[in-house]
Amino acid sequence: MKTNLLLFAAAVFAMASCSQPTKTIKSGEIWPDNNGVHINAHGGGLLFYEGKYYWFGEHKIEGEKGNKAWVGVHCYSSRNLADWTDEGIALEVVKNDTLSDITEGCVLERPKVIYNPETKKFVMWFHLELKGQGYDAARSGVAVSDNVTGPYEFMKSFRPNAGYWPQNVKDIHKQTVPETTLSKYCGGKGCLPVHPDTVNLLGRDFAGGQMARDQNLFVDDDGKAYHIYSSEENSTLHISQLTSDFLSYSGNYIRAFSGRYMEAPAIFKHNGKYFLIASDCTGWDPNAARLAWAPAVFGPWEELGNPCIGEEAELTFRSQSTYVLPVQGKEDAFIFMADRWNPENAIDGRYVWLPVQFNENGIPYLEWMDEWDLSFFEDRKR
Repeated sequence: MKTNLLLFAAAVFAMASCSQPTKTIKSGEIWPDNNGVHINAHGGGLLFYEGKYYWFGEHKIEGEKGNKAWVGVHCYSSRNLADWTDEGIALEVVKNDTLSDITEGCVLERPKVIYNPETKKFVMWFHLELKGQGYDAARSGVAVSDNVTGPYEFMKSFRPNAGYWPQNVKDIHKQTVPETTLSKYCGGKGCLPVHPDTVNLLGRDFAGGQMARDQNLFVDDDGKAYHIYSSEENSTLHISQLTSDFLSYSGNYIRAFSGRYMEAPAIFKHNGKYFLIASDCTGWDPNAARLAWAPAVFGPWEELGNPCIGEEAELTFRSQSTYVLPVQGKEDAFIFMADRWNPENAIDGRYVWLPVQFNENGIPYLEWMDEWDLSFFEDRKR
């Protein structure tokens, strides 16, 4: 009798487990954390470490004021990419110290974290604009921690590759830069009278370091890490190899998509090919995503057009790319992560996550889904 009762209890438990609803991803909606609060990790990226995903992003506050950094970088953790636990502020901006590069009121954007197995340090990079300087600083910021959730210690901010030419430098870049170059650039897309190579923004910034704004990190299969960022007044992407400790630049880098004005770059690797999804430069307003591929990180890179299909494809489903996440334990499984910015009320920015799909030629594409879960990656193979 006791055995039958145990079997019956086990069956009921199994039925109850099977009847539990599958956790789904609903893009554009409120995503509550374990406290029931909308996840506050904008422009973010994910790190998988010891069985968990860690999501790092910009902590926003209400109103237009939230477009600047008043709190820091928020961290959340999950085992299934659906249930998220608030792990607190991983990197805090500095209060009551106007001399700090990351004093409150600065612009701190698109934080990304990678782990260095040799130093056993977690390394965070982000785009930094100094307080009160608008977007003129165009720096990279670096912070480190012994623990994945932090606290992260701010180390430095600087411009990339000072005194180094890229692998694909042109003769024109090594010519003397006219003084007028420093004043003629008007600071926005399409306002240059000529191609940026002719104006020689690369040569202008050679000694002091290249500009770095929208940015991302990528660690290749060989353990080498790369920093990808908008440079040369946003007109050209740079892809830079980091030093072995991931804390600085090696001086080994390339220019890519010169004059194409790309922002929000995200690189991932599939079947030995490197893919990049980025956006045009249109401020807070969404635009058509751009897809490119290369046989190696340092190229040559070739554009493939807009990877989005369907309704609102020309607006990337009203979002802008921030990261492409490889799903652990699943073959050919990647998630495109993007933000729906709300500059009038920054804290209400929403997230768009979609599965990356591949056509018969192995080219990635993105299609809108109101609701989906990780079983998608298994079902599509049947």
